[in-house]
Amino acid sequence: MNETNYIHPELASVEVHGMSRGAFIARGALATGALYGTTAVGSFVSQAFAQGGGDLDILNFALTLEYLESAFYSEALSKAGLSGQTKKLATEIGDHEKQHVSALTAAIKKAGGTPVKAPMVAFPLSDEASFLKLAETFEDTGVAAYDGAAPMIQSKEVLAAAGSIVQVEARHAAAIRFLKGDSPTLGAFEPTLKKDQVLKAVKPFIKG
Repeated sequence: MNETNYIHPELASVEVHGMSRGAFIARGALATGALYGTTAVGSFVSQAFAQGGGDLDILNFALTLEYLESAFYSEALSKAGLSGQTKKLATEIGDHEKQHVSALTAAIKKAGGTPVKAPMVAFPLSDEASFLKLAETFEDTGVAAYDGAAPMIQSKEVLAAAGSIVQVEARHAAAIRFLKGDSPTLGAFEPTLKKDQVLKAVKPFIKG
């Protein structure tokens, strides 16, 4: 499949190496976002967890997403040449993502689970423009992924924790979009994907 056919080709360039369930679903979510757009991610994640996976699986999936975002902002600050308001926002959001990693790790341990290890990642970052473009689609994808996982959560405590995080992630997405000069919203509602569309999106990306 030619990269020019993707709605968000920058997501197709993000490398995630890890075979935990969380990393597997995260890669699938990025694949869906690259091919069909970030508004389709929530439906993909809902279908993935509907096939089996309790609260600990969902927490580890969320932790994987936060690992990705934390690593993304850290790498952007070190190699993308950010300055001014962009650097300030990336620093603030990056700090939030680190706090999310710590909070989710603690929640998993408290629930008697084992936190997944951070996957190896690589991002197509070269300058401030590439950072803003990828940050926008990455944040939109993260919000949609949390939204997709939420209906599968059984524990009220876990749902409340996820809700407190996704609200901040949504603010991150809006701030990045505003800084980039785009509308801070993606519309009033998100579309859904059919099973064959999900499989088509994920197949080129999931290996091993």
